[in-house]
Amino acid sequence: MRKTFRWLLSLVVLIGTVSVAGATAGAATAAEPDIKDRILAIPGVSLIEEKPYAGYRYFVLDFTQPVDHRHPSQGTFQQRVTLLHKDTGRPTVMYTSGYNVSTNPSRSEPTQIVDGNQVSVEYRYFTPSRPQPADWKKLDIWQAASDQHAIYQALKPIYRKNWLTTGGSKGGMTATYYKRYYPRDMDGVVAYVAPNDVVNDEDSAYDRFFQTVGTKECRDKLEAVQREALVRREPLEKKLAQYATDNKYSFATVGTLDKAYEAVVLDYVWTFWQYSLVSDCGTIPADAPHATDQVIWDSVNKIVGFDSYADQGLEKYTPYYYQAGTQLGSPTIKQPWLGGLSRYGYQPPRNFVPRSIPMRFQPWVMPQVDNWVRHHADHMLYVYGQNDPWGAERFRLGSGSRDSYVYTVAGGNHGSKVAGLAASEKATATSAILRWAGLPATTPKPLASYDARLDRPQVERERTLRP
Repeated sequence: MRKTFRWLLSLVVLIGTVSVAGATAGAATAAEPDIKDRILAIPGVSLIEEKPYAGYRYFVLDFTQPVDHRHPSQGTFQQRVTLLHKDTGRPTVMYTSGYNVSTNPSRSEPTQIVDGNQVSVEYRYFTPSRPQPADWKKLDIWQAASDQHAIYQALKPIYRKNWLTTGGSKGGMTATYYKRYYPRDMDGVVAYVAPNDVVNDEDSAYDRFFQTVGTKECRDKLEAVQREALVRREPLEKKLAQYATDNKYSFATVGTLDKAYEAVVLDYVWTFWQYSLVSDCGTIPADAPHATDQVIWDSVNKIVGFDSYADQGLEKYTPYYYQAGTQLGSPTIKQPWLGGLSRYGYQPPRNFVPRSIPMRFQPWVMPQVDNWVRHHADHMLYVYGQNDPWGAERFRLGSGSRDSYVYTVAGGNHGSKVAGLAASEKATATSAILRWAGLPATTPKPLASYDARLDRPQVERERTLRP
């Protein structure tokens, strides 16, 4: 009888153990309701859809935000947010690209490293996360940081473990600004290829960058194609006019087809280095002066895109150009190899925003952020690519910064990640991310296995001069 009792007791324990181990991510238990019910119980949160993904629960949500966090009574809008739920007992990573949010499941590099949950946030005023009517004065870095703060406060009671924030390019800038305005929210920041245009009118760092980037052979080929595109302006603009007619493109925002054409051509060298590697130089026409018009057109169109400065290409990015022209700043490079072929030079962001939207630049905003990072950075990691133009003006650390790092991927472009760092730097960076997430850092490698669908590059290829 005793043997039978012990056998039954062992069987009960075994069944219980298997049941717990086999539970799917986010499944309800007797003591805890289903994760979807917990999320939707948060005031202001509504479900757009749930998408299945093995090992996770994935939700596309709307989150009600005030248009003005200083005056919440003056209207609200719906901000699109996604949640990749792993387990409430894991760390959580807040990700933003600084632009739209993808509604397909994905994982940022820090999320893979810590094997955690991920909250992805669409930046305010990128559609559909835009108030109607839109008061553009409420699109600034403090309001956006306050959006993230509100989301964190709403979710923290559910996801109680450590939080990190991350993003690439404009998303890396966004992660930095969030930490600057709400320094106690996040336990760590991982900012990839984040530009830092401290003084908008001083851009000599970019000019120096283009004098030495890559190899001379590659620079010469790129510059020759760019020159030919301006030398052949007349026949190639005829191609653009036909291209615009065929695709129903217009150029009211920038003003003329000529301005749009030159804006694309002047982005050619920058965009190549932003997204390509030295090994891609073989794709650039080798003898531009003797190449056909079609060869020149195809090269510029492939790298930059002749639709980029059409109204239809600009519309999606109006919030970015607005911020570039009011707070973020934007680079202007001289490109002396063009001689007198350029009619307009690098055009300012004002040219890419409808005139119905007023803009005024605030030159004090970026220096304040830069000064804060230099002297107060704490648990912040910056990763740059050696051959990425945006890294020519970057965030740097100074006295007062603690447990923070700035690393560069050798030969890297705008998609540089921790995984591409030299071995010792990669180990230090990965250990820091794990430590900030409240996890043991004894084995400095990602805790989750690579997933080809989830771990695709987070920095999307934004053609033309956008971070």
